[in-house]
Amino acid sequence: MTNILFRSLFAGVVSLSLCGGAYAQNTPTTPPPAKDDHKDHDHSDHDHKDHKHDKKDKKKAETAKIGESAPEFALKDTTGKTVSLADFKGKIVVLEWFNADCPFIVKHHKNATTFNDLHTKYNGKGVVFLAICSSAEGNQGSGVERNAKAKTDFKMEYPILMDADGKVGKTYGAKTTPHCFVIAADGKLVYNGAIDDDKSTDPAGKTNYVAKAIDELLAGKPVSTPTTKPYGCSVKY
Repeated sequence: MTNILFRSLFAGVVSLSLCGGAYAQNTPTTPPPAKDDHKDHDHSDHDHKDHKHDKKDKKKAETAKIGESAPEFALKDTTGKTVSLADFKGKIVVLEWFNADCPFIVKHHKNATTFNDLHTKYNGKGVVFLAICSSAEGNQGSGVERNAKAKTDFKMEYPILMDADGKVGKTYGAKTTPHCFVIAADGKLVYNGAIDDDKSTDPAGKTNYVAKAIDELLAGKPVSTPTTKPYGCSVKY
């Protein structure tokens, strides 16, 4: 009887031990929460893309566009006088990107006197001419002294404005010298491009796009050729 009882108790202990072991092995454990890498990645990537998109939009917004208000600016001329676009509200304004040592500028200021002739023809009709030099310091055509001399040599009767940091040139998207822009009396940009239709260094072209735009504005007509491809030397930013 004692042996039977002992064997029964031993069997029960073994059974409990085996069950306990099985229970320990089969009891599920809760894994640590996984890091939401996808969420973190999306957020970072989204911010990066937005940043690039914002920079692109800002750059685009700062470029002059036909049919929109011409970007304002204020620059000093070769005498140190500040000249701003706002000074000429109600007038047609012609902007000419200028580099005294560019052969295309020499073509239109010395060989053909294109710009002086335009100024003489339209100055009394409410049209203002402004030359802008965006050559960076040390680059071709830069410096107040060089431009003051050019103004005298070319007998220019309108100012050359100094844009050494290139801010105004880049805002307008000026690419060459000369690169011309015509602003209507209401302040909107109506022409962007070449002075004429001859890309050589000599002679002047048969069609002067700037003169054509001015004539149409004075006649109360829309500018029929608002854009052309500018030619000349690259602006020396």
